[in-house]
Formats: sequence, structure tokens, C-alpha cells
Amino acid sequence: MDKSNMDKSNSRINPQDCVILFADLQAGIVELTQTNPLGRLKTGVRSLARLAKLFDIPAIVSGIRGQDGSPAGVLSEIADGLGTLPTHHRTTCDSFLNEEIIAAIKTTGRKTLLISGVATELAVQLPALTASDLGYTVYVVMDACGGMSERTEQAAGATTVSVMTLAGEPAGDLRELKAQQAIGILYEMAKS
Repeated sequence: MDKSNMDKSNSRINPQDCVILFADLQAGIVELTQTNPLGRLKTGVRSLARLAKLFDIPAIVSGIRGQDGSPAGVLSEIADGLGTLPTHHRTTCDSFLNEEIIAAIKTTGRKTLLISGVATELAVQLPALTASDLGYTVYVVMDACGGMSERTEQAAGATTVSVMTLAGEPAGDLRELKAQQAIGILYEMAKS
């Protein structure tokens, strides 16, 4: 397939059209993951954040406040890769029912949504379904997600993808510096 046909492919993920939603990746929730061990989940989240920085993919962080109103204690792995981002505190189970989060995503002008979060069955599946209804192409980044059970997690409501795929696909020519950096992130992820 020549390059002009590859650029028109609907199956390829274009980093210039992507935005990432990190949903509920916070203390008190991430520890509930049953489908992805916590260490692996954190590695996946850190690697996804680093790829976002490398490929200039904007990211939105959503979370829920504590019962006492305290802000969400978001995983440091997101900041490790992207620097400190504001947390948009949602008041509904579906991030796409929160005007502040929708506005932040719409501001990017991007129509491909990558979702990472815990629990896959709630914080990931619900916005995936709503975003799809609103015309977004949605991918659930499974190795940067954690669910309560494999059976319910399979109903994520979107196409699944891995961090490795997200690094390899847009990397392009492996002789290029950016491609080598993406492969370096994969290598670090694989050995952790």
C-alpha cells in the first residue's frame, strides 16, 4: 500500500486527531482493579502519558472528589509523562455528562478519543458509549485500564487498543528520532 492510501485509511490512529481521557485514575479507586495488576496499570498509564507528550496529544484528567469534598489524588504517573494537568472533577458517572469535561475535550478540536481509566465498566465504558453517540471514534487503551471483572470489562463499548499499538502505529519510519523514542518507551514498558 502506498503512503497516500495509508494516510486515508480509517483504521489507522492519527495522533494529530487524538485526545486522551484519563478517567478516575486516583487513589482509592485504582486499587480496586482486578483485571490489570496495579503495577502494570501504573506502567501502562505512565507510558501512555509519555507517548501523549511525544506525539503532542492533549490529555484531559477527570476524577471524583472525596466524600469530604477533597480533590482527587490522581496517579503521579500521569504527571511523570505529561507534567501536572488540571483535574476536572465530575459529578456524574459519565464524564461526557459533565459540561466542563466536554468543553475541555471539544476545545482540542480532535475527534478520536483514547480512554484510560478505572473502572473500565463505569468510568471508561459510559463515556465511550456517549462519545461514540456524539460522533467520536473511541478507543479503550486496555493496558492503561483496570476493571472489576474480565467478563464485564469486555463490554467496554469501544474498540480496544494497547499502549504498544499506540506507540508503534504513529511511530512511522523507525530510522526517525521520534520513532526511536516511541520504541524506547515501549521497551521500558515491556521490561517493567
